[in-house]
Amino acid sequence: MKIAISAESSDSQSRVDPRFGRAPWFVVYDTEEGLVESIDNVKSTAAMQGAGVQTASRLSSLGIGAVIAGHYGPKAHSALAAAGIEAYSGEGLSVSEAFEAFKKGSLPEMSGADRSGHWR
Repeated sequence: MKIAISAESSDSQSRVDPRFGRAPWFVVYDTEEGLVESIDNVKSTAAMQGAGVQTASRLSSLGIGAVIAGHYGPKAHSALAAAGIEAYSGEGLSVSEAFEAFKKGSLPEMSGADRSGHWR
């Protein structure tokens, strides 16, 4: 499974970015291949609107099965759910801490949006 974690920088020691759609980076862990890569999300950070939907679409095209971020807006959460991507909260953690918590099953799964739209 591929897990994408919103990140403040490309480093796995950075903090989980509180924003899903406007996070500048995603660190992707591929648990089957044992690979870790960083994905630039600058295009979505500059979007006037629809950043969460754009980001969800891009992550879906990369075969992501779960995402971890601080918060999710309603359109982003709906787009993730429609793509079959599980959403978890990793607020206050580093990227590597969030990944370890995910592996242990201790991250809260988001059953819906926890922010209104257009949250920056």
